[in-house]
Amino acid sequence: MEKKDIRKLTLAELKAYFLETGEKGFRAKQVWEWIWEKSAHSFEEMTNLSKNLREKLEENFEFHPISVATEQQSNDGTIKSAFKLYDQHLIEGVLIPADERMTACVSSQVGCSLSCKFCATGYMDRKRNLDPAEIYDQVVAIDAQARKSYDQPLSNIVFMGMGEPLLNYNNVLAGIDRITSEDGLNMSPKRITVSTAGIAKMIKKLADDEVKFNLALSLHAADDEKRNQIMPINESNSLEALKEALLYFYQKTQNKITFEYILFYNFNDTLEDAEKLLKFARQIPAKINIIEYNPIAEADFKNTEVDRLEQFANYLKKNRITVNVRRSRGKDIDAACGQLANKT
Repeated sequence: MEKKDIRKLTLAELKAYFLETGEKGFRAKQVWEWIWEKSAHSFEEMTNLSKNLREKLEENFEFHPISVATEQQSNDGTIKSAFKLYDQHLIEGVLIPADERMTACVSSQVGCSLSCKFCATGYMDRKRNLDPAEIYDQVVAIDAQARKSYDQPLSNIVFMGMGEPLLNYNNVLAGIDRITSEDGLNMSPKRITVSTAGIAKMIKKLADDEVKFNLALSLHAADDEKRNQIMPINESNSLEALKEALLYFYQKTQNKITFEYILFYNFNDTLEDAEKLLKFARQIPAKINIIEYNPIAEADFKNTEVDRLEQFANYLKKNRITVNVRRSRGKDIDAACGQLANKT
């Protein structure tokens, strides 16, 4: 008989299993606690269960944990991991240490289907979605790295690794539920940011589901013609459609949006581009993260020059828009934004 992945069961299903097999219902809560609060990956660890019960669970159920296949440390302290999944696929996750915070950058899919022209993951095929436990496991593994290397727990999580989170909607939300629940890792949803390339109807669904985490939009151009060139998803999700969806999200959640904007040399880095971005950002309560471009072998884009970046950022600041300039981390090990492609 094929074993079931125990982490795919709800607490109610677990309780039903115990009652059906003549065990006490409270055993379900004990097992649930081992799985989601203590991050157990085997029944052997569940020491408050009898040996017989552990053996019975072993006969019927299994775990599909992720494991660290390789780990690389950057000169700046960033740690990139290739995680092996139970079916041998690989994904990548990154620990980004800073003075005030420890951030985990996690993946939501094996590969990606969106083909953004500046992103290494976009040149890979999408093999499959990650399930909630695989998302949860990345956070647990990166938290362990933060504690071991920096003696600090994880403080923040960004869904900016491989894949488009909103194309794996249910699993991403279920993974976040396990990370934020009191009977899970109990992290604050305010410390989690989900980044999307922009799928308007799913942004509205986030609003209807009244999510508590933060939302970031990978914008990178504030006119449709340019955005179509670098992000094919824009052809079916225009800036007008995204504006409407983001306003709906803000009205429902009162959460400010973050716009991510990579400055490409001679493409989207002029004051005219800044003016278009300003116009777009003024319509939605938002802040802007300007991101350095990290070159990839598959594309010819270049990072903008320092003085152009400063002019661009100052123009926005002068017009009372909140702007952060994000310096790249982990570039030397292909761990920076847009570089994740299972290179080790």
